[in-house]
Amino acid sequence: MPRMKAFLLCLALFALPAHAQEEARPFSQCLAVAQSLPGASYANLTPEGLRDGLIKPAQAGSGEVEFMFAGHSTYVITTPAGVTIATDFNGWSGRVAVPVVVTMNKAHSSHFTLSPDERIEHVLRGWNFDGSPADHDVVVDDVYVRNVTTDIRNFGTMEPDGNSIFIFEVADLCIGHLGHLHHALEDRHYAQIGRLDIVMVPVDGGLTLSHDAMTGIARRLQSSILLPMHRRGAPISSFIDMMGDKFLVDYVNSDSFTVTARSLPRQPTIVILNGV
Repeated sequence: MPRMKAFLLCLALFALPAHAQEEARPFSQCLAVAQSLPGASYANLTPEGLRDGLIKPAQAGSGEVEFMFAGHSTYVITTPAGVTIATDFNGWSGRVAVPVVVTMNKAHSSHFTLSPDERIEHVLRGWNFDGSPADHDVVVDDVYVRNVTTDIRNFGTMEPDGNSIFIFEVADLCIGHLGHLHHALEDRHYAQIGRLDIVMVPVDGGLTLSHDAMTGIARRLQSSILLPMHRRGAPISSFIDMMGDKFLVDYVNSDSFTVTARSLPRQPTIVILNGV
């Protein structure tokens, strides 16, 4: 039923005049039910025979989304249509070819570049130079990219809207990257984010947020897969221990893996790739 409603809404959008379509935002399946709603439960599409916590190394296949850890806060996401997305792209971290889409955040130069390769088709900065909130609603082939702004620390004060949580909607998956998050999320943030099946979480333990604060956010998001990033300072074991025994831990003997909506683990799992 929810997918049928989404289909009908998309048909309604395409039936609008051209000028109305330009003003309308793409339909977000991840906002259909916001995570902040108390008591909300979500369908688990994992087949009965799938072993809990088993993450498959990257391989070709229809409908699969690939994640590769490229270094620091950069994951390279490859969609089933072959669209490549590099998160918190800085132009030098890791083995990143020329992606189709890059997202950036402002906190440090390791999270952005002011001179991205001109061959990159979509450069999405998580902030605006004039201080206004960045607002991205971009559809590239089979992926819809949007953002939710948060504030950043700047010389001891909080600068509004300097960071963005980017959300990627593709292949019936809702994927989030928390960026360089500097403060606890409010109910309005969770409502704007919606459902996240997979979330990339900074685990430095202080440069962004403490492990206590970050694990609280990660637990509330209720994602099936947590991908650690931005690993500096405190050991990752501290973050894992604070997440609690409701989360499995899967050390993947590869720097990449693939996932589909139907292969999400039944029990929430922290997936640690080579290099993290």
